[in-house]
Amino acid sequence: AVYKYEIKVNYKTLLLKTDPYGIYCEQRPANASIVCNTTDFKWKDDKWLEDRKLKNIDKEPVSIYEVHLGSWMKKDCSSLENVTCDQEFYNYRELAPLLADYVKKMHYTHVELMPVMEHPLDESWGYQVTGYYAPTSRYGSPADFMYFVDYLHSKGIGVILDWVPAHFPRDAHGLGRFDGMPLYEHPDPRRGEHPDWGTKIFDYGKNEVKNFLIGSALMWIENYHVDGLRVDAVASMLYLDYGRGDGEWLPNIYGGNENLEAIDFIKELNSKMHELHKGVIMIAEESTAWPMMTHPVEAGGLGFDYKWNMGWMNDFLNYMKLDPLYRKYHHNDLTFSMVYAYSEKFILVLSHDEVVHEKGSMIAKMPGGYEDKFSNLRVAYGYMMTHPGKKLLFMGQEFGQFAEWNEAKPLDWMLLGYDKHTELQTYVKTLNAFYKEHPAFWQIDYSWEGFQWIVPDDSQQS
Repeated sequence: AVYKYEIKVNYKTLLLKTDPYGIYCEQRPANASIVCNTTDFKWKDDKWLEDRKLKNIDKEPVSIYEVHLGSWMKKDCSSLENVTCDQEFYNYRELAPLLADYVKKMHYTHVELMPVMEHPLDESWGYQVTGYYAPTSRYGSPADFMYFVDYLHSKGIGVILDWVPAHFPRDAHGLGRFDGMPLYEHPDPRRGEHPDWGTKIFDYGKNEVKNFLIGSALMWIENYHVDGLRVDAVASMLYLDYGRGDGEWLPNIYGGNENLEAIDFIKELNSKMHELHKGVIMIAEESTAWPMMTHPVEAGGLGFDYKWNMGWMNDFLNYMKLDPLYRKYHHNDLTFSMVYAYSEKFILVLSHDEVVHEKGSMIAKMPGGYEDKFSNLRVAYGYMMTHPGKKLLFMGQEFGQFAEWNEAKPLDWMLLGYDKHTELQTYVKTLNAFYKEHPAFWQIDYSWEGFQWIVPDDSQQS
């Protein structure tokens, strides 16, 4: 059955809302909830889940392949020779063997999926969520998504999901002004609206809102057996003045710019997750120097397991973009990250954010002619593997896609018909295997004992 909630605000106004707790939704542009049984699925990953509880991920190799399911590959692209693609999405069940086989061949340990929670607009890449409890129906049903996770587990691949508790869109069928009044969002626009993004901000001071969000996070672990959540846009949650000018924000009770309610929410989220699900990893996408992000809540931290290292990524890409002749003047960009490398537990990221919005693909950022670009990119990936921290690379960058990522098109798999792209792909595959086979890269990756500069200051030879 297809259903919505009809909410009578007053004698003139009726609202039609999608079920906030709905587990299945019509395919966009339709947006009604669908009654759906998810209890019949027969999971086969019991051993995986038991092993996960016993693992200390800090002492394990982690090399993550970041994927946007809708554009990794589209129908008629499964054969690399056949590059005429229609715009049909693969179903989760079809994607499972295609993606798992590729990730396994490339020796990645995990995939991280850009949000698969239901969202109305393809162009948002999933980051403007309307269904916090529903896998998007673009790629199939909840049972199909269960099959996808189960299949990846059967091939020894962990599944991390991007999850967005920082904001939600204004779509009429969504959470905004749910009963005609601000219900999920903060009522004061200085706290409840994102001026940059045109979205609504959750009211983290409400127990009902915290319960809704923490319930969503736990549901993805419990119902869909995923292995971790990467929490999007954490900085925007922590700072009341994020993206706002003077007079556009409301200080906290002490006059500061810290969002005390959001901080409490994050601590509660991470505490509850670690209490109930040993071995599940919580990752923060956070771009500032907020302290103790990955320290335990009991020790005054926020309780995340890892934080994306955006500082390393910015410095390193600035360095790599330079002609090698000029790199000696910017040696600090290469070495500065070691000053704070052990202040948090980091994941080094070359993510989707770096290959969109006219930033150019990884290969396009590299200086020099055609062959130089490939040489530079090999050096970049090699350096990344030897630097402390877990690793993440966005899809397409492993074979040197020249075009900037576009969510409406599949990756340019036809490039693998050219030697240089195949060689780069083979290099990344070999690098991942080499990383996994050598404990020196990851066993005490989180401590000074695990790393030593041989020559830190030879800027002349870079």
